[in-house]
Amino acid sequence: MDFLQPRSWAEALEAKAAHPDAVPIAGGTDVMVELNFDVRRPPALLDLTRVEELTEWSMDEGQVRLGAGVTYARVITELGRELPGLAMASRTVGSPQIRNRGTVGGNLGAASPAGDSHPALLAAEAQVELASLSGTRTMPVSDFYTGVKRNALEPDELIAAILITPPSGPQQFCKIGTRNAMVIAVSAFGLALHPDRRAVGTGIGSAAPTPRRAREAEQFLAQALDEDGLWDSRRDLPAGLAHDFGARVRAAAAPIDDVRGTAAYRLHSLAVMARRALTWAWDDYQKAA
Repeated sequence: MDFLQPRSWAEALEAKAAHPDAVPIAGGTDVMVELNFDVRRPPALLDLTRVEELTEWSMDEGQVRLGAGVTYARVITELGRELPGLAMASRTVGSPQIRNRGTVGGNLGAASPAGDSHPALLAAEAQVELASLSGTRTMPVSDFYTGVKRNALEPDELIAAILITPPSGPQQFCKIGTRNAMVIAVSAFGLALHPDRRAVGTGIGSAAPTPRRAREAEQFLAQALDEDGLWDSRRDLPAGLAHDFGARVRAAAAPIDDVRGTAAYRLHSLAVMARRALTWAWDDYQKAA
């Protein structure tokens, strides 16, 4: 196995173009597990830990550009106010050691249905910036997942950054597992309120072949809040609205039975998490008035 170690972003793109079958590695929290258990044996590893450009984040015209190499720990400590949903999700990832090594870009690239960052990124309607020697392109994160642990990267492309316009309203993240962290999610749910454009964002994790949004649930809730004038009045939610929202989130999932939980339990837990996330987010929205 070859080991490639570029020192700049330009060198990284050149190396990926020359070795399209090389597997990128940053924190190594997913890749090394697969190597240790002989799940895959790539012909080359592309170590990105020395590419400083990937470890930077910036805010430009209200949008966060999060370098693919920014760790979970830094999201928690540096971006908790701008991206609270992603920070909540990051706190549930592994141990402190894993959070200090693991990166949001790596989690995104692994494209596991159970990845903890996905529900928050979906709810915030993030964009993924992909780059190669041919140029740069962006796509909605919801289009990036193409199958179980498969993504839309071309062989010569690398994830450069995640672009997120912080939602104008509260965000929430919920995860079901045998404990709060150091565990793969049985199911997970992310919610973001976008009152500036009267919209709702959702993200479902570990309950379908890919992370996905509950689009019908989003439209239902946004319309209900609009019709009742709740975006402006911030009155209490009508009785039953959270329950109906949870039922629609549940309907958007397509889980399976596996060693971590049954499909039935995943569906039930998603409905419960959606109700709770909406209740908590709306409470925060009322307090911010």
